[in-house]
Amino acid sequence: METRVTATPDAKPRGTRLPRLARRRQLLSAAQEVFVENGYHAAAMDEIADRAGVSKPVLYQHFPGKLELYLALLDLHVDDMVNRCREALASTQENKLRVQATFSAFFDFVSSQGEAFRLVFESDLRNVAPVRQRMERSLRECAEMVSELIQEDTGCTSDEAHLLGVGLVGMAEVSARYWVTTQGSIPKDAAEQLMARLAWRGISGFPRTA
Repeated sequence: METRVTATPDAKPRGTRLPRLARRRQLLSAAQEVFVENGYHAAAMDEIADRAGVSKPVLYQHFPGKLELYLALLDLHVDDMVNRCREALASTQENKLRVQATFSAFFDFVSSQGEAFRLVFESDLRNVAPVRQRMERSLRECAEMVSELIQEDTGCTSDEAHLLGVGLVGMAEVSARYWVTTQGSIPKDAAEQLMARLAWRGISGFPRTA
């Protein structure tokens, strides 16, 4: 599955035939632009079709409605965030470097092209159950991966490790989202290292099991 959608290039002229998967990627990319710019409620299927350079019937062939289109985008980007976290944790066996890599994964996600993080972390549709479930999945799955490693290495109980995992992932998410609003007042690498150092000072205080 394609897991990262970037901003739409110039819309293709109407009538250009594309393979189904390529057309789906094009529509998702156009939809991402419109949803990020306008929010869910103000986004219109007409505008998404226009941005993609297709007719509305073509758009509806792929997605039966606006909510289904929005959920498809959320699935794509939640998968992306979870995969970034998984890759960060698997990138090294040294826990200090794992913490640094995990914070880098969140900072990379919020600074990636297209501002997809706004769909995953700041949706104006959070009160709709299918949207809320997807938004919560990002935190839950990342926290579960972190907590498994904490429990293995510290001997914490499952509940304790899970709470620590949620705390670390929440710290990474909130700090990355705040950092992006500062428009680079602190360089990205420096911001990642600053927050990773804070997190490591806390988690490294737990004694390791033999």
